[in-house]
Amino acid sequence: MPLAAASTASAATKLDNPYTGAKVYVNPDWSAKAAAEPGGSAVSNQPTFVWLDRIAAISGSSAARGLKAHLDAAVAQGANLVQLVIYDLPGRDCAALASNGELGATEIDKYKTQYIDPIAAILADPAYANLRIVNVIEPDSLPNLVTNAGGTAGSTDACATMKANGNYEAGVGYALHTLGALSNVYNYIDAAHHGWLGWDSNMTPAAQEFKKAATTGGATVNDVTGFIVNTANYSALTEPNFKVTDSVNGTTVRQSKWVDWNQYVDELSYAQALRTNLIGQGFNSNIGMLIDTSRNGWGGTARPTAAGPLTSVDDYVNGGRIDRRIHAGNWCNQSGAGLGERPTAAPATGIDAYVWAKPPGESDGASQAIANDQGKGFDRMCDPTYTGNGRNGNNLTGALANSPLAGDWFSAQFQQLLANAYPPVNGGGGTTDTTAPTAPTGLASSAKTATSVSLSWTASTDNVGVTGYDIYRGTTLVGSSTTASFTDTGLTASTAYSYTVKAKDAAGNVSAASAALSVTTSAGGTTDTTAPTAPTGLASSAKTATSVSLSWTASTDNVGVTGYDIYRGTTLAGSSTTTSFTDTGLTASTAYSYTVKAKDAAGNVSAASAALSVTTSASSGGTGAGCTATYTVSSDWGAGFNANVTVTNTGTTAISGWKVTWTFGGSQQITNLWNGTLAQSGQSVTVTNAGYNGAVAAGGNTSFGFGASNSGANAVPTLTCTAS
Repeated sequence: MPLAAASTASAATKLDNPYTGAKVYVNPDWSAKAAAEPGGSAVSNQPTFVWLDRIAAISGSSAARGLKAHLDAAVAQGANLVQLVIYDLPGRDCAALASNGELGATEIDKYKTQYIDPIAAILADPAYANLRIVNVIEPDSLPNLVTNAGGTAGSTDACATMKANGNYEAGVGYALHTLGALSNVYNYIDAAHHGWLGWDSNMTPAAQEFKKAATTGGATVNDVTGFIVNTANYSALTEPNFKVTDSVNGTTVRQSKWVDWNQYVDELSYAQALRTNLIGQGFNSNIGMLIDTSRNGWGGTARPTAAGPLTSVDDYVNGGRIDRRIHAGNWCNQSGAGLGERPTAAPATGIDAYVWAKPPGESDGASQAIANDQGKGFDRMCDPTYTGNGRNGNNLTGALANSPLAGDWFSAQFQQLLANAYPPVNGGGGTTDTTAPTAPTGLASSAKTATSVSLSWTASTDNVGVTGYDIYRGTTLVGSSTTASFTDTGLTASTAYSYTVKAKDAAGNVSAASAALSVTTSAGGTTDTTAPTAPTGLASSAKTATSVSLSWTASTDNVGVTGYDIYRGTTLAGSSTTTSFTDTGLTASTAYSYTVKAKDAAGNVSAASAALSVTTSASSGGTGAGCTATYTVSSDWGAGFNANVTVTNTGTTAISGWKVTWTFGGSQQITNLWNGTLAQSGQSVTVTNAGYNGAVAAGGNTSFGFGASNSGANAVPTLTCTAS
């Protein structure tokens, strides 16, 4: 449900989820800045957090209202929930500089008496007893103790000091205990993001560190309502085009450079797994998670719509990931980012809300040194020319240029976030769309087993386009789908379940629920052993010098076919949920033998299809001294498109660099390019290798990709490849 939904519920009784039925305070100061931007009025009514990032912020000034003034404004709005960020620990932000605070490493007493105590005194005023107060407790502090306080690549002397003197833990414990003593206060501890703590070596130590801080200085786990992830960060809520369990030619997605052996590729899966771990460490079983979605939408024309090519696991991940950062360790004013999911209560299992903790348009830090009296330093991670450090793989930062101090208004960033919002803002129009999609109809069970139910329904319609569906088992959200089908798993045999489905549109509106469908799972005790029929009619629908496109007739099965595995000889080349597949990264004028096997919902695998022999075409595409380049459009939506270019070393020795040039046939303009260095002048394009992919072995290949706006004819251009 939208967070702005009205409610008359009192905050006097502690709620399991404070966001349920809440009308959340809209900060008038942020709202006015957002509304003053072109198109900003479309989102200026969204609730954002108020950051209490120094002692002076409590009382306020002529330039910014203080805490009491915000609470008074909330009461005047008729709101019953206010969101605050508690952010002034001694030695704050020890692993960075942009948000260094005013208190020195040893000033814990000042933190308690001049910062936390005055906040608690204001919140305890009976005038605010009916306000639910949600606090995010000290972003980055405890995660820094886990990874940056000694013995790791990200260690700093400042973080080591805070680990040694215990003031991070003491301060967090004091804030939890003092603020949590108020019956209308809900504390959420900051828990970083999947690209920080998602590895096995980090997650459990982090959960243990959180437990230690939450039981320090009189605090108990009862002072903790939950945790928040992705605060002021850019990690994608979900990655729709690949899963951490996927593999390409025997190499798992976890081994890709982007994922780097992480167990998670997005924030939703990380938050839900972390919640389970935290409960295992002794936190209450009803804790909830918040996810900051203020800047992780990654929409716009550069947003991929499908997985990348199967030429390598890096191509597969980089071509399909919606998080377009250069490296997951980049965090400052990221280029290409967009507004994410609008603030929403109870959007998924274990998630109390999606929130906008970082107000969109407020800078992460300055791109160059700026004198100030707030203790905020110049962090090179905010400098777009900086070539990085160990925490971002020694890559460019991807930061926007000309950014102001952390927390100051950054108009250019806000405009980018608005343009790249996903779901899109206004449905692409000039006024806010409030028309919800039609409710899904025809909900039916297309297949079921003892432990799963497969559902299908008739697609909904909407004036700005349906972007997906949420599927509910009873009142619990069990998953989402971008198509009109879904399989719910992990069920109990011979049990009745009730399902409904809601549609979502591109402007963030949600339909009414479909008519409920009751489905009883099959009896347990027997296992389906009937394999699908073998695929037939395997044929080559298209081929080039480096790829073969295959198609076949669908198989049938008693519990339903779930997909197909495609083999090149005896090697698994890939999988498909449809009756077609394109195998890429092949060699010109070479014969390949293909077979296909079908899989069913019970896990049975069919016999192989009859083998098909296909010989790739003679070398095509641009040629040069020792390399060829092949250009493939992976998606085209009219106003823009994504393309991939494979560079193959055709010589007999390794090359150390390459350059690909072409001339567009229309007025296409590349807006985002990865795995290469771009130079475009008018229709002429030159792409040279990045520092890490210039070396290509004889017969080997690499690739780069890009997103572009589209104007005029979009025919595949003639490419020229030059090796060095």
